[in-house]
Amino acid sequence: MESKLIILRGNSGSGKTTTAKNLQNHLGHGTLLVSQDVVRREMLKVHDRDGNLSIDLIRQIAEYGKDKCEFVIVEGILYKNRYGKMLNNLIQFYNQRAYAYYFELSFEETVIRHNKSLKKEEFGEDSLQAWWNPNDYLGVKGETILTNDMSQNIVLKLILNQLQQELL
Repeated sequence: MESKLIILRGNSGSGKTTTAKNLQNHLGHGTLLVSQDVVRREMLKVHDRDGNLSIDLIRQIAEYGKDKCEFVIVEGILYKNRYGKMLNNLIQFYNQRAYAYYFELSFEETVIRHNKSLKKEEFGEDSLQAWWNPNDYLGVKGETILTNDMSQNIVLKLILNQLQQELL
């Protein structure tokens, strides 16, 4: 089995987690989802700082999935300056069989999407603004930029079409 790595990145509230869960449900059993929030906040309870423990654990979990799972999804804010080296190493580890997506939404659209999510009770617009880091592209070959005008359904179809193209 040649596993494929799918990386979903972007600002908080942009729809990464929703997309990742929908993608996992669509791709089916054995699809490994590695969520930055779960690893960092729930498993390790560490702050998102340079060198935090979650960086290495995300890498280890994603590496575990190679050759065991057809698809491995890594999703989170995953700031380039903090996680970029690890993500680039994962892309190499997956022999370039990787798909990188970046949610490049306006702050206003991010607030709208956040206010429709379950996380709206956890934090508000002030936190979104404090964490805001636009244009944080990974800069890898084939990185796909997802924009304001793309609904969850359009994003899901785009990713599935790209995965399907590889199979042809």
